[in-house]
Amino acid sequence: MEKILIVDDSHLQAVQLKAILDEEYDVTIVQTAEEGLSRASSEKFSLILLDVVMPGMDGFTLLKKLQEEIITQSVPVILITSLSDVQNEQHGLILGAVDYIAKPFNPVIVKARVNTHIKLYKYRKQVELQSQIDQLTGVANRRQYDRHSALKWTEAARLQVPLSICMFDIDHFKAYNDTFGHPAGDKVIAAVAKTASSHLQRSTDFFARYGGEEFVALLVGDRSAQAFEQMKKIRRAIQDLHIPHAPSVAEWVTVSIGGVTTIPQEKHSYELMLKIADTSLYDAKRLGRNRVVWVDKNMKQLQEN
Repeated sequence: MEKILIVDDSHLQAVQLKAILDEEYDVTIVQTAEEGLSRASSEKFSLILLDVVMPGMDGFTLLKKLQEEIITQSVPVILITSLSDVQNEQHGLILGAVDYIAKPFNPVIVKARVNTHIKLYKYRKQVELQSQIDQLTGVANRRQYDRHSALKWTEAARLQVPLSICMFDIDHFKAYNDTFGHPAGDKVIAAVAKTASSHLQRSTDFFARYGGEEFVALLVGDRSAQAFEQMKKIRRAIQDLHIPHAPSVAEWVTVSIGGVTTIPQEKHSYELMLKIADTSLYDAKRLGRNRVVWVDKNMKQLQEN
């Protein structure tokens, strides 16, 4: 059941709206803009019904804040108002509202407009999801990674918990393609992605294809030693697939992994940490491949024996 958030300082009006929609949707009511912003940022809603005239922060101000937040900017907002002049309607639409519902409520109109925007939202999310999945492997693609990395960094900074950035690369992949051909190489990429992602199933884990034979993982909350051990398990699991490699370079297909764990601070940037992870991956290659090289929050390097 799709979730709808009603933000209205009038409890009576909010209850009337909820009664109209309750049979088809899971409806939550809050009575201040501040609480509305908090709930919208921490829960997943498919639509927000927002009163324009409220004490303190009004509906227009809240709408602007919702549009500025990465987490809430894609959620459609219908403004609930008795203001019927063109200027206010225009102002709301410019700020990002998708529609208006005027007071007093007409149940037929309310249901029709809500149903329309819920359907549009679900369709848009479906298209968006398809555009963010790598077609070869079924894991997240580079586009989804770019968005997710910003979210994970912000989340870790807000909570002051560790964030680990991990870079994977299939060893001697060009030699594999040259020996067995690109269709076989695609199967190897898919097998590596399936194995790695099967070890990264927690809600705090994220795994994506970075490009070509490279992958990236983000782990929120794990200490350096935990993340390091997790990556070693993944490296061994891929080796244990026993996919024959080009005889001239290796017995089995393997991966090298580089990573870093940090608690985001103002003096740091995600781009700097990603560069450190990439340098660690380079070091893993330089030291012989099929290994994990890590940098902990104190910038001390850990190497797999």
